[in-house]
Amino acid sequence: MIDQVRKHIAEVAEFSADKPEAIEAFRIKYLGKKGLLNHFFGEFKNVPAADKKLFGQAVNELKTAATEKVQALKEALEGKTSEKKVYGDLTRPAEPLELGARHPVSIVKNQIIDVFSRIGFNVSEGPEIEDDWHNFSALNLPEHHPARDMQDTFYIQTNPDILLRTHTSSVQVRYMETNKPPIRTISPGRVYRNEAISARSHCFFHQVEGLYIDKGVSFADLKQTLQFFTTALFGKSKIRLRPSYFPFTEPSAEVDVYWGLETETDYRMTKGTGWLEIMGCGMVDPNVLVNCNIDPKEYSGFAFGMGIDRIALLLHQISDIRLLSENDVRFLEQFKSAL
Repeated sequence: MIDQVRKHIAEVAEFSADKPEAIEAFRIKYLGKKGLLNHFFGEFKNVPAADKKLFGQAVNELKTAATEKVQALKEALEGKTSEKKVYGDLTRPAEPLELGARHPVSIVKNQIIDVFSRIGFNVSEGPEIEDDWHNFSALNLPEHHPARDMQDTFYIQTNPDILLRTHTSSVQVRYMETNKPPIRTISPGRVYRNEAISARSHCFFHQVEGLYIDKGVSFADLKQTLQFFTTALFGKSKIRLRPSYFPFTEPSAEVDVYWGLETETDYRMTKGTGWLEIMGCGMVDPNVLVNCNIDPKEYSGFAFGMGIDRIALLLHQISDIRLLSENDVRFLEQFKSAL
């Protein structure tokens, strides 16, 4: 009887299979309810007393060998199946990749840059943490000007000469200090003002400001440039310039584009007038040119500035400016098809 058990131990050691059916048949043969192991355990009572110890050890060895063999064969088979699933068919389609979406502010900023690049404007950038000279003094803003009040500007508490820039005109000052005319540049970027946050305003937002300085630049050049811009970006060719005031330009104007009154939305946005204000502009004040070491008797220029956030709200019919900074994926995914 002991010799039969050892014979089966040798057969178990030599057994091999690569199909689940063969492995299951082997398991049933040895480890099943009516398998050989249960048969040998049942014969234990018929074994002579002198051989019981050796017989029991042999049966336990057979049980261990059969159990380990089944486990090893199953693991080897699962490994082959998994490898085939991953690497078997290299021509199958890959898992789809989730595409991200550009932020609406980035979309509009890129559109504005593209329009002005067509007429020779380059892009200039500067620091968001500025000093008093570049943000105010060089732009003809005296110390008593309301725009320098603590209610409008975020100052650094430990150094009142350092602040968060309130406009990207500070970039224009830096550009004029390091470049000689002719100058034709736009300066997009984030700016900060101490304002109450609501559906129409925020304490930080994005601007793009333009500057053109050369010999013989006139207000007519400014108007023609803005005419080209509004037609290219909005598809609206009718604009008007209303007299206004900015410390760094003289004369100054507000720019309105005729949006029309074709829909109920048009009436709401334009308050029934059909006209929509989009930016401010003007001829660069001679004092600004002097502060930047440019001779106002030889050169003249114009500047303009607009809020990118407001343009984004307008173009994409967004009702609340706070949506632009809340990083709500449900909102941002709506711009996947945009440029």
